[in-house]
Amino acid sequence: MRIVREDIGNDDGTAPVEMLASLFEAREWPFAHASDEEISAELKGAWTTYQFQAIWRREDRVLQLLCLPELRIPEEKRAHVYEALALINEQLWVGHFDLWSNGSVVLYRHGLMLGEDGLLRPGQAQMVVEAAIEECDRFYPVFQFILWGDKTPAEALAAAMVDALGEA
Repeated sequence: MRIVREDIGNDDGTAPVEMLASLFEAREWPFAHASDEEISAELKGAWTTYQFQAIWRREDRVLQLLCLPELRIPEEKRAHVYEALALINEQLWVGHFDLWSNGSVVLYRHGLMLGEDGLLRPGQAQMVVEAAIEECDRFYPVFQFILWGDKTPAEALAAAMVDALGEA
């Protein structure tokens, strides 16, 4: 799934939204600019297609990244999902999962602080997008086990973290 860095821009970096557009174009992922400082895309993961958004906050030099796995949480499952989010977030080094209060949607969120130049380099762009997809893919089953399998958060996390040995 990795692409050659030269395919998405120069090593010196580019404006964050433009660098992401180059990455999405190289991967042939559908994307759209909402503005000069916001881009959205559809990213194919192992379990589902994720809605990805990036918002560049120039004044803070922060690129806000959101990856939404299209999971809506009904009221009766929210307590279990909140508990699962706490267990999941303990295992993350960067970014975190959250439950958006507007619509009860699960999302992965990461704020990437860029340097004084405010430029995103090809390797950074590739790494943060891949990390978002990988984390969403890794924990998507936890939410499915809670929503459809009626498992407790601890059971759901344990079931989802079982690594399959070998390949089918």
